[in-house]
Amino acid sequence: MQNGHAPKPIMPFEQAKMDDFPLMGGKCASLARMIAAGVAVPPGFAVLTSAYEEFLAQSGLAGQISRILSSIDVGDVSAEARKADEIQRLIAAAKLPTGIEAAIRGAYLALSPAGDMPVAVRSSATAEDMPDASFAGQQDTYLWVVGADAVVAKVKSCWGSLFNARAILYREHNHAGQLDVLMAVGVQKMVNAASAGVAMTLDPLTGDRSKIVIDSAFGLGEPVVSGEITPDNFVVEKVMLQVTRRRIAAKDFELVADRAGARTFERPIEGSRRMQSSLTDAQVIAVAKLAKALEKTMGCPQDVEWAFDADLPEGENLLALQSRPETVWSRKPPAARKTYATGIEGVLGSLLSPH
Repeated sequence: MQNGHAPKPIMPFEQAKMDDFPLMGGKCASLARMIAAGVAVPPGFAVLTSAYEEFLAQSGLAGQISRILSSIDVGDVSAEARKADEIQRLIAAAKLPTGIEAAIRGAYLALSPAGDMPVAVRSSATAEDMPDASFAGQQDTYLWVVGADAVVAKVKSCWGSLFNARAILYREHNHAGQLDVLMAVGVQKMVNAASAGVAMTLDPLTGDRSKIVIDSAFGLGEPVVSGEITPDNFVVEKVMLQVTRRRIAAKDFELVADRAGARTFERPIEGSRRMQSSLTDAQVIAVAKLAKALEKTMGCPQDVEWAFDADLPEGENLLALQSRPETVWSRKPPAARKTYATGIEGVLGSLLSPH
């Protein structure tokens, strides 16, 4: 409840305030924080967790889902998959409350008055992107969704993905209540990515915080994030912003948009372009600067998804798509992290160490 009234089901990213963040899930709250900090982010809106809760309550699904989950044998993979499918079918078939559906349609038309803007519809669970447990990637994302009807359907699909077999098992192993995790959904203008990828503001292999490590490829970044392709890899020294290492991979395909078909597809990369760098040196440094700024804004090492939009002019085409706390090295005890300190931090650590 906010100001004594039920919260609205929709929140445009650029209008979100800190009090709204708990209703937006990790991914959407991160986008709103980035916009507030002046970072270039594709426009969009969040379908808040309050909408998801109202949907479950009015449809009567909360009780049904609870009963199904209580009967799941986590050790029986096939039975778990059948139960997960049953829950997802129930969610897909249930009718949305009229007010929520109208709000989603209205927000999409505000973003796209002609009703034809391609958007990404992304799950944003309340448990993801937390420093102490990485729930990222457990739920679904839908790319190149066009039209209000499709957006409404994909919002429900995102809610349903909260109960896919993998997510159920993950929550069980991490002792997270199956119905305690809530789902917001982000709806965001689709980026026509010339190249995209991820940037870590530390070395993911060693925890070295003096480095920024960038993986990139041509086209959309999902194959990089999912590990479907071997990306180009760049290591940038964080203080001086100099490229200290690069590895250009043979890139077999790029994920690109089929505008007419309102979908994405894998396009083979031909000839010498397979071994061409997906980023210029200037672009590598631009991504490093973005990641470094986000680390400063967010206050901890970050895992940043980014893209260069082919539809935007040079100098304005680098967009942040997501920034979440790095979860591997940040969870290690200080003694383990100190081993990898470099520069003046490493020198002081050696001098002050009692061992």
